[in-house]
Amino acid sequence: MSQQRIPAWLTVGLVPAINILMAFAVSALLFVYIDINPLEAAQVMWEGAFTNAEGLGFTLYYATGFIFTGLAVSLAFHAGLFNIGGEGQAYIGGLGLGLVCLWLGELLPFWALLPLGVLVSGLFGAAWAYVPAYLQAKRGSHIVITTIMFNFIASALMAYLLVNVLKPEGTMATESRIFAEAAWLPKIHELLGYLGVQVAASPLNISLFWALICCLLFWLFVWHTRWGYELRSVGANLSAAAYAGIPYPKVVISTMLLSGMLAGFFALNVLQGELHQIKLNFVEGFGFTGIAVALMGRNHPIGVILASVLFGFLYQGGAELSFEYGIDRNIVVVLQGLVILFCGALEHLFRPRLESVYLRLTRKEAN
Repeated sequence: MSQQRIPAWLTVGLVPAINILMAFAVSALLFVYIDINPLEAAQVMWEGAFTNAEGLGFTLYYATGFIFTGLAVSLAFHAGLFNIGGEGQAYIGGLGLGLVCLWLGELLPFWALLPLGVLVSGLFGAAWAYVPAYLQAKRGSHIVITTIMFNFIASALMAYLLVNVLKPEGTMATESRIFAEAAWLPKIHELLGYLGVQVAASPLNISLFWALICCLLFWLFVWHTRWGYELRSVGANLSAAAYAGIPYPKVVISTMLLSGMLAGFFALNVLQGELHQIKLNFVEGFGFTGIAVALMGRNHPIGVILASVLFGFLYQGGAELSFEYGIDRNIVVVLQGLVILFCGALEHLFRPRLESVYLRLTRKEAN
């Protein structure tokens, strides 16, 4: 069987779609087991996530965070690197953003705080990715191990800072003070309200636009620049890239810096857009879920967007399901696990059969 004869729509579109359908089919069996009609559950999730302005806003709010962390993982994948440190990089990116908002929020206007927050959150996320990148490029330490370790270090550092440095006096909550309103990102429903369109309130904010811009920049960089070509060359064949004179250490370090920067942008959506303060564990596993988003999206920005919306649907739909039936919200984790199982570990379960059927049909048409 010649792989060149298999069209991209089959491997990139049809195979993931079937994998997702299989994940939902197994999920249906789970709902039957806990005495819930799977069709009714699917209807509740769909209506709660897409059929009203509030639910759609929450879905896209979650999807925005997944876009940032999914792009971070995808960029590293293209260079043959497995960046599992998105959680810590997003955490430290939030630290940088929070410091800007806490220190300068009452001194600068919004138009100055916005680009400064984007810059600093990205720089802090990139800085947290630098040491694992250097150890991989210069010392041979595996990027998976070092990025996992740095997740724990970031968590411990943030816990210390929130308890001993950033926590206001007279409170026991592990959180900073509220940012000045000048540092808050406008919500989409507020912008629509200024235009005379009244919709239900949701945490969806303008960081969604920056996430989509990052997708465009990702596509331009990876597939339309010399640096992107070098990055993909190292990921495709390290020996050939070295023979062509592409410097491996430079590619590893620069790729991880950009990957950490993308993860750091996650804080814009959550801290500036919704919480308006630094809270302990505000990342809430989005960095790890970004790995699944990248795998499902085939490390392409369009795929990352679609996968992010899917996981946003699972988050918001799962919340509606929990409210409607009173079940544990951790059922969403099970649904996510099934999607990851079929789209990740069992990614190629149906692919050989589908390719065989396609080639058989095309041969018949040719004859």
